[in-house]
Amino acid sequence: MNHILESIVVPDAPAIAGLHFRGFRGPEDFPLMHNVIEKSKDVDKQEFSESLEDLARNYEHLTNCDPYQDMLLVEMHGEVIGYSRVFWAELNLEGKRVYQHFTNLLPTWRGQGIRQAMLRYNEHRLRQIAAGHAFAGESYFEAWASRDETHWAGCLQAARYQPVRFGYEMVRPNLDDIPDIPLPTGLEVRPARPEDHDRIWYAAREAFHDHWGYSDDEWSEENWQQWQKNPIFQPHLWQAAWDGDEVAGMILNFIHEAENREYNRLRGYTETICVRRPWRRLGLARALLARSFHVLKAARMAEAALGVDAENPSGALQLYESMGFRVHKEFVTYRKPLA
Repeated sequence: MNHILESIVVPDAPAIAGLHFRGFRGPEDFPLMHNVIEKSKDVDKQEFSESLEDLARNYEHLTNCDPYQDMLLVEMHGEVIGYSRVFWAELNLEGKRVYQHFTNLLPTWRGQGIRQAMLRYNEHRLRQIAAGHAFAGESYFEAWASRDETHWAGCLQAARYQPVRFGYEMVRPNLDDIPDIPLPTGLEVRPARPEDHDRIWYAAREAFHDHWGYSDDEWSEENWQQWQKNPIFQPHLWQAAWDGDEVAGMILNFIHEAENREYNRLRGYTETICVRRPWRRLGLARALLARSFHVLKAARMAEAALGVDAENPSGALQLYESMGFRVHKEFVTYRKPLA
């Protein structure tokens, strides 16, 4: 049985009448957390749709996180006005461990020191977790913010976090003038049959293994099973290239119907773009992008979007720009030494 922390002492919290901190009570908190998310999006200029069902599903199999121990909920006179969560991951390529966290707080309660207290509490809890790990490598606190999340970014910077990596959301504003780019010789794209899904997933995991920020924790079997329950798991839109019985590369396209309704647009996503090592530098990613544009256009989409590591050494940013994508939003990864 999970132990619920009905009261949590947060050192140096502002002295505001009615302010109270507690732990996660379980699924009954999901609607309260969802309310905080929804009422923060406009101020933070965040364009995403996450239903209550999506939120609950995401908490079914958290990685390196016990929500009953690793979450903080903030109440004002009994009403939830914010929450935070901590977790951690080992970065295979970098040989580092990152202790990750985020905070969400209603905009009306920002500027009073509450979020800064939440940040300090997150660090305190992460130090407790790290103390139980026998890890000799470098360890860091890690958090993220878009350029538009000025309040959260300001909190991180004031706490001496430094930007270490940048990423972009990119949008191709139309699906016109799609270039005719043939697949490399010997490769073919086949429909993604159910019996192929596992092989495609494992091929993607291998291809991303040498990318910055890769973690086996993120590519766990549990996460794979969870993703298959998500409405954006849409194998009929995938473009997976095969060389005989080997998956050479792929783009796992999807359409987020709820997001399109909320923002009155017709956008499809060309995501999980990857090519395995033996088939790189052949123009496969470019050919799969052109095919993906046709797939999305046939599904009545009017634009395409993707996310990219701005410093990807494979030249992904330049490839996407050459295929008509333009930077729409910037995201920053912040770190601070755990010590």
